Amino acid sequence: MNKVVLVTGANSGVGLALCERLLGADPGLQLCLACRNMCRAQAARAALLASHPGAQVGLLQLDTSSVTSVLNAAKEVKLRYSQVDYLYLNAGIMPNPQFDVKAFFKGVFSRNVVNMLATGEGILKQKDSITADGMQEVFATNLFGHFLLVRELESLLCQAGRTSQVIWTSSINAQQSAFSLEDVQHRKGSQPYSSSKYATDLLSVALNTHLNSQGLYSSVICPGFVMTKLTYAILPAFPDFLWSLVMPLFWFIRIFTNTFTLTPYNGAEALLWLFHQKPESLDPYSKYHSLTSGRGANHIQPRKMDVDEDLSQALYVKLLDLEHGVRKTRITLHGHSSQPELQQQCALKPLL
Repeated sequence: MNKVVLVTGANSGVGLALCERLLGADPGLQLCLACRNMCRAQAARAALLASHPGAQVGLLQLDTSSVTSVLNAAKEVKLRYSQVDYLYLNAGIMPNPQFDVKAFFKGVFSRNVVNMLATGEGILKQKDSITADGMQEVFATNLFGHFLLVRELESLLCQAGRTSQVIWTSSINAQQSAFSLEDVQHRKGSQPYSSSKYATDLLSVALNTHLNSQGLYSSVICPGFVMTKLTYAILPAFPDFLWSLVMPLFWFIRIFTNTFTLTPYNGAEALLWLFHQKPESLDPYSKYHSLTSGRGANHIQPRKMDVDEDLSQALYVKLLDLEHGVRKTRITLHGHSSQPELQQQCALKPLL
């Protein structure tokens, strides 16, 4: 079987750009676009097939904020494929961003302007919501749904005699100060996006600790500052004339910092680079950054993550406990006799 690549959040932005670049690098791979909105997914598939007519591009409905959707999607993947070689966990949200215009213009003329624009530090907060499963939406979408997907697909990812890669789209906004082990869902804070991305970095380290021996290798990347729908949504009240002033500023700043990748194509550089690497050679404690020079040349750079191994293991245990609770709840709601598979899975094997 040709390589099987599954990409979440693949219908736009960095996810779609990655899919386009993957098909250019390996036209024979089996590509699966895992998306929440199937109308947009179909449009993305059509665009990919227009430029790669012979490509094998499948669609999968997946909403990582929904436990039911994740379990149904994983079941479908197991029916379609006998293996998964690359699992790109790219889907993510930053809902209801609150932008401090005054702090922004104050920061533009400060020494911290590059870091502020790249990370949103001091100018961005979000208002989270609750999912139907009773979880914080950002935590569920960006982290837990992906964790559950990995757990469900372990039989396809961990196979004797071969390796697989799980690749997370993290962020330069992943800040330890926003994360608390006592509040992993970030119910009490105002930076759920930053918290979820730092948790992503921690979880990647833990997955390597537990699953490298079974052939699964996890990595995280940072796409840089990319102008996507998520980015534009941060500034919903900006009129067109103001964007016409801001965008040249971004291009000018890229002369001084290579983190301003700006386009989804450039942001996907590290994701594509990892596709070509032997996973055994990668550093589990590094985040691989997509970078673009002032002249527009793309390259990647590994940078050590500010993560603690003990904290990563503690988060892993928390997520296992949450998974166990979710499965028990589903068995109670749906009945033991009608959910034998879930009942069996609920008896988790200790991994620590």
